[in-house]
Amino acid sequence: MARTIKNPKKAKRKNKGSKKGDGASTSSSVPTIQPRVWQPGVDELEEGEELQCDPSAYNSLHAFHIGWPCLSFDIVRDSLGSDRKDFPHTVYFVAGTQAEKASWNSIGVFKVSNISGKRRELVPKKSSEDDPDMDGESSDSDDSEDEEEGGSGAPVLQLRKVAHHGCVNRIRAMGQNPHICASWADSGHVQVWDFTSHLNALAESETEGIQGSSVFNQAPLVNFRGHKDEGYAIDWSPVVVGRLATGDCKNCIHLWEPTSDSTWNVDPTPFIGHSASVEDLQWSPTEPHAFVSCSVDGTITIWDIRIGKSPAASFKAHDADVNVISWNRQASCMLASGSDDGTFSIHDFRLLKDGNTVVAHFKYHKYPVTSIEWSPHEASTLAVSSSDNQLTIWDLSLEKDEEEEAEFKAQTKELVNAPQDLPPQLLFVHQGQKDLKELHWHAQIPGMIVSTAADGFNILMPSNIQSTLPSNGS
Repeated sequence: MARTIKNPKKAKRKNKGSKKGDGASTSSSVPTIQPRVWQPGVDELEEGEELQCDPSAYNSLHAFHIGWPCLSFDIVRDSLGSDRKDFPHTVYFVAGTQAEKASWNSIGVFKVSNISGKRRELVPKKSSEDDPDMDGESSDSDDSEDEEEGGSGAPVLQLRKVAHHGCVNRIRAMGQNPHICASWADSGHVQVWDFTSHLNALAESETEGIQGSSVFNQAPLVNFRGHKDEGYAIDWSPVVVGRLATGDCKNCIHLWEPTSDSTWNVDPTPFIGHSASVEDLQWSPTEPHAFVSCSVDGTITIWDIRIGKSPAASFKAHDADVNVISWNRQASCMLASGSDDGTFSIHDFRLLKDGNTVVAHFKYHKYPVTSIEWSPHEASTLAVSSSDNQLTIWDLSLEKDEEEEAEFKAQTKELVNAPQDLPPQLLFVHQGQKDLKELHWHAQIPGMIVSTAADGFNILMPSNIQSTLPSNGS
C-alpha cells in the first residue's frame, strides 16, 4: 500500500517578533509569515529571520551532553522490557570522549531517566474555526492533539566515568552481555571492558544521585596492541556470543574469539582484502561465520571466516570512500552503505552474482554520510546522519501518491509546507545538531533514535514514526 511523506521537518524559518507557533502576527503592523521547512545548502536566512524547532513534529525531543564531545556511543540493552511505548522512558548508554588532552578522556557509562514525551496525531484535529458544527469550546491546553503523555520535568542524567587514555574512536556494547563493551582508541589499542559494577550502581541509584565528577581507574579485561594503526571498524557478532572483529586504518581486520575463562584469543594473522583503510564492518545477523567490511577504497567485502583470510567476494559500492554500513537484521539480504560523497545505497546480496547489488541509491545529503542504521522494528526503514548537520529517516516502502498527498495538504490547510522535490521515501528530517557523528535506534523503545554530535546528544522520537511500527503481538 502506497504511503506519502508526513511532516518531514525539524526547523522552520520565521521573522523575529512573530508569534511562536504558526507564524501568525502579534499585531497588524507585523505581517503574517508562513513557516516552511528549512533546506540546508539550499535556503538562506534573510535579515531578521531565525530557525525554530517545530515541537509538533516530535513525540519526544531532548538534548544533553556529558562533558567533552563524543565521536561514538552505543545504547546498552537493559532489563526494563522490550517494545516499551509508555512515557517516561529510561535508557542506558556507553560513550567515549574526544578530549583536548589524551589523559582527560574517559568512557562514560550513563543513564538518562524521566524522558518525557507525548504521542501526537499526524493530522491535527479540526478547531471550531475550521468546523462550524463544533460548539466552539476551547481545550484546557495546547495538548488536545496528544493521545498519551507521561513524565514531568527535565530528564535526569546520571554518569559514571572510567578513565581511558586517548580519544575513543568507536565503542560497542555486546548485545548478549551488554555489560561487556569494546572500544577503539586513537592510540591504536582495542580494549574490552566489564562495566557490570557501573551499570548496577546506576540501576540502583535514585534520580538525585551520580553527578559524574569522579573518574574510576579500571583495568580493561583485554588490551590488544596487535593493530599497526588506529581504527574505527568494530562489531560484536549477534549470533556467536563474544565473537568480535576489529579493522584498522592500515587495511587489517583481526578476529577475536572468546575463551572459557572470560578472555579472548585474538588471531595475530589479519584478514586482508582492502587496499586502504577499513572504515566499518558488520557481522551477519543470521550467519555465524560471515561479516562484511567497507573501505576508503570504495569497496564492500564479504568474508567467511571458515575459508581463510581472503575475501569470499568483493564489489565496488561507491565512487568515493565507503564510510559506514548497516546489515538489515529484519531482512538479512539487504545492506545499506554510506559514502564520503553524501550518497547512500541499498544493496541486495541476492544480486551478487549479477555483478550489481544496488537496488536503491540516494543523493539527498550534500556532505559525507557519518552513520547509517536500519530500524530494528521495521525492515524498510533506516536512519542516516551526515556532516551537513541533518539526520534523516527513510522508509523504502514509500511511493508518491498524488491523491493522498493532496488530501493530506487539504486536511492540514498547507501548514505542512514541505519542498516539492523531496524523495517520497524521505520520512523525516531532524536538524539542530552540529557535526553529527553517529546515531542508533533503541532496540527496546520503538521509534526512539539517539544521536551524538560536536555539541552533545539528542534523544528524538518523531511523531510520524509510530505509524510504521508493528503493534503489540505482531
